[in-house]
Amino acid sequence: MHADRLAYYIAGGRPPGSARTYPGCRDRRPPRQRVAVLLPGQLYFALHSLVWTGGIGFYDPARDGEMPARAYLVTEQQFSDIAAQEMHREPGTDLDLTGVLTAGRDQYGPGRYETLVCPGAIDDIPVCTFTAPRNVADAELNAPAAAYLANLATGLTEGHGWPLDRCARYLATRPGAAGHWTAETVLDALERASQGGSRPGEAAPG
Repeated sequence: MHADRLAYYIAGGRPPGSARTYPGCRDRRPPRQRVAVLLPGQLYFALHSLVWTGGIGFYDPARDGEMPARAYLVTEQQFSDIAAQEMHREPGTDLDLTGVLTAGRDQYGPGRYETLVCPGAIDDIPVCTFTAPRNVADAELNAPAAAYLANLATGLTEGHGWPLDRCARYLATRPGAAGHWTAETVLDALERASQGGSRPGEAAPG
């Protein structure tokens, strides 16, 4: 969602406030195009990130509804290297995309981002992403930290032009966040983050 954050997966380096340094892709050229998309399914928050100190976002393509997202035009090699970094593997090996492009889903391992999905295409170019092997109903839901929500809100604002109050209403109602956050508390966290109150990768109350 957040273009600047994705740039670290491609070019390598450590994002501001993060404890993790990304090795980057073999091909460090930026995406040739970026476009806002609505994917069939739902965003949910689960598990625990040591980087973000809370639940992290996953995509359930089988869930009713639509999930705002952002598509980046990258090469198959770049996609392989980006996915490898989220799978906590060393980039440098091309993934076999035959399964996901044929069946729409392929599981490379049991890890949190080791399941590839292809929910559709744009101009005959497949849209691929990665998520957890479990769906919302089977997931270990966990509320995200304020800094993580701020990162997603930046992407929603950049990609879809959403104002902060709309971002807050959307994020507060996603499974894992609902019941722990409200639209009001998320909006307060987003406003504080926009004023420099918290940075991606920092713990924050919420």
